[in-house]
Amino acid sequence: MKMHSLKKHRIHSLVACLLVMLAASQLKAQDWVHTGTNLGADRIRIAAADFKPVGADPQVPALKATFDATLYSDLASAGIFDVVSKSLAPQATPGSPQEMNLAQWSQAPANATMVAFGSLSSDNGRLSVLGWLFDLRNTTTPQVLGKQYNEAASQDMARTIAHRFADEIILRLGGGINGIAETKIYFVSTRTGSKEIWVMDYDGQNQHAVTHLGTTALSPRVSPDNSRLAFSALGPEGWSIRMYSLELNRMVAFPAGIAGGSNFSPAWSADGSKIAFSSARTGDSEIWVADASGANPRRLTTFRGPDVAPTWNPRTNAQLAWVSGRTGEPQVYTMEQDGSNVQRITDSGYAVSPSWSPNGQLLAFSWNRKYGPGDPGGVDIHVIDIASKNYIQLTHESGSNDYPFWAPDNRHIVFERTIGGHTQIWSMLADGTEQHQLTHTGNNYMPDWSWK
Repeated sequence: MKMHSLKKHRIHSLVACLLVMLAASQLKAQDWVHTGTNLGADRIRIAAADFKPVGADPQVPALKATFDATLYSDLASAGIFDVVSKSLAPQATPGSPQEMNLAQWSQAPANATMVAFGSLSSDNGRLSVLGWLFDLRNTTTPQVLGKQYNEAASQDMARTIAHRFADEIILRLGGGINGIAETKIYFVSTRTGSKEIWVMDYDGQNQHAVTHLGTTALSPRVSPDNSRLAFSALGPEGWSIRMYSLELNRMVAFPAGIAGGSNFSPAWSADGSKIAFSSARTGDSEIWVADASGANPRRLTTFRGPDVAPTWNPRTNAQLAWVSGRTGEPQVYTMEQDGSNVQRITDSGYAVSPSWSPNGQLLAFSWNRKYGPGDPGGVDIHVIDIASKNYIQLTHESGSNDYPFWAPDNRHIVFERTIGGHTQIWSMLADGTEQHQLTHTGNNYMPDWSWK
């Protein structure tokens, strides 16, 4: 199968169809999004001191530079902090609690309420990091966090330790929600000449190929335990759901995904026990569910018209949203995991690519609100509250935006953006702010954020 355009691909495979908004007026205030994503509260003003180098190992300066830059970036990207600019921070590098001058960081120009600091050393190929988090408002017992790390000395490990320390800070100060600095983003890339599954760190670093099939692979979805990767791929038998073991680094069997007809868009249940997907094995694209082993496939939908792109409610693990074209243009529906209690969610425009938020309250999707004759081509990411049917638009007049997917912290969304025929992966906060491009080489599509 050859794909000459993203739109043709979407129509052919139907993996993108998801969510369209009700014809309600857009909310002027976005408090419900802030509530749903743990955004909107006053941000904590935090400083990240450059860590103090210890010892004479020649690796230390480079390792420290990587660690300092990564920790600062992780905290700045968290969505809950106002990070003190390096230009406003004191030049001091306190390496221990005894060396910390609280007033130096709490007063102008830094005006921080929290400060992360510590020391970094390298000896005999081992990298040692001591890190602390202090509450500058508590002069009596300021320590909030103290951590020690000892790993092999390398640039990758300096980044990893910084990610771990950042996530510890975010967990303590972000309402008990785990940080995402150690999570991964899977995506489709053309940079090797065919569409293969790739992976990168949450911030776009360490991009590398996972599959090397030499064919077209689409819609990667990593399992909740990060052990397997489900995706759809074109092979001799047509389009099938394939399974790749990230532990064994090879393909493994998924019998339910290779039956006749085109099979697309796998989606894991939150407990990892089931996979929903779209299959045309009965002649019409319907939503099916199988055990994670590929056994016991069963059909959930039985209506005329394509039913595609399922996504599980990760909070209840008992409800799915999906897109159906049974009334013409694709609309979003929800149902229970046994196919009962079908509810129509949207009734206008052309919406694709659903993703259910980790808290189970919101759906992100791509929506062309004016789809039809005279269509201006505006495709943007929206979020709808399932209970109230209120929605907001997150992207505005910046190319064609598609395939949103939630981060596990409920605060971030990754998506693809096409500008001038080139498609790249971007991330943003769940209120649409702080948009950042993550990929720059080749064309890159269909991102999927790991569960942890």
